Amino acid sequence: MNLKQLSEQLGLSQTTVSRALNGYPEVSAATRLRVEAAAKESNYHPSTRAKGLATGRALAIGHVIPMSTKHEMVNPVFGDFIAGAGETYARNGYEMILSIVDDSNEDQIYRSLKLRRAVDGVIVHGPRIDDPRIALLSEIGMPFAVHGQVTHNVLPYTFLDVDNHDAFATATDYLFDLGHRRIALINGLETMDFAYRRRSGYEASLRAHGVAIDPALMRSSEMTEVLGYESARDLLGNSNAPTAFICASLISALGVRRAIEERGLVMGKDVSVITHDDMLSYLQNGGETPIFTATRSSVRTAGRRLAESLLHAIEHPNNPPQETILKCEFVVGHSTGPAPRKDEHGF
Repeated sequence: MNLKQLSEQLGLSQTTVSRALNGYPEVSAATRLRVEAAAKESNYHPSTRAKGLATGRALAIGHVIPMSTKHEMVNPVFGDFIAGAGETYARNGYEMILSIVDDSNEDQIYRSLKLRRAVDGVIVHGPRIDDPRIALLSEIGMPFAVHGQVTHNVLPYTFLDVDNHDAFATATDYLFDLGHRRIALINGLETMDFAYRRRSGYEASLRAHGVAIDPALMRSSEMTEVLGYESARDLLGNSNAPTAFICASLISALGVRRAIEERGLVMGKDVSVITHDDMLSYLQNGGETPIFTATRSSVRTAGRRLAESLLHAIEHPNNPPQETILKCEFVVGHSTGPAPRKDEHGF
């Protein structure tokens, strides 16, 4: 059905129907409800461009990815987050614009987006501990929401994050309860806020159990399978090897498992492994019983909810920022067990 047919069905002019569907204020509430009900029944959708002209909005949300982190575009975590955010945009009549930019030009891109009114708001990805984008976006008046937090920041802002500190403190506590004392951390880049918070949770548990923090047991870099493999291979080759690993990503945990098996050891018996599980669509942590013991939080749900928070901020610019912290679920899988006795350990 087109606009002309819908107008004839309602006995209204095309102008009135268009204005009712596109948010013009001069249409009465009764007429608007009648038109919207008929459009829904007939599966008619107004032009996004027309609606944008009526509301003065672009009806688009920007995702700006610096060149130094363009790998995020192929990261399954980013993919699931974008899928969740996209669900929210589609449901609310918004489009998504992805831009990969040179790092030195990032601030100009944000300013240009604002000046051209190309988007109504932006999602900030991969926040660093002292991320300058918070101050920049606040200064230029661009609505934004952050996937994560920024530790060294005093400005108010909308964000959604998982409780990374608590999750990794809980994971480390669990290993101590199993009798482990030499616990390694395979973390993400610790200039990133989430990785900083995960290490702080790990270290807090060590201190609570009276165990000295040993930098030799910690590795941090891009969360790849190779990072997990090479880190675990090197650490397991030491005379005082760790009996357990905590990984910031399921991807790096797979590399740790490869290194364990390469040495002829059994994960969950000889060496325990806990990971963070983002519940990825294409990288599942087993079936009903998880392979890895994990701190678990759906990144797709995070994308959906953060997009909702951003759209709320756009609709209600005078409301205070929304701050959402999600608690992780702790699930026990096959990858953990009691700390082995030295005569059983084999290294």
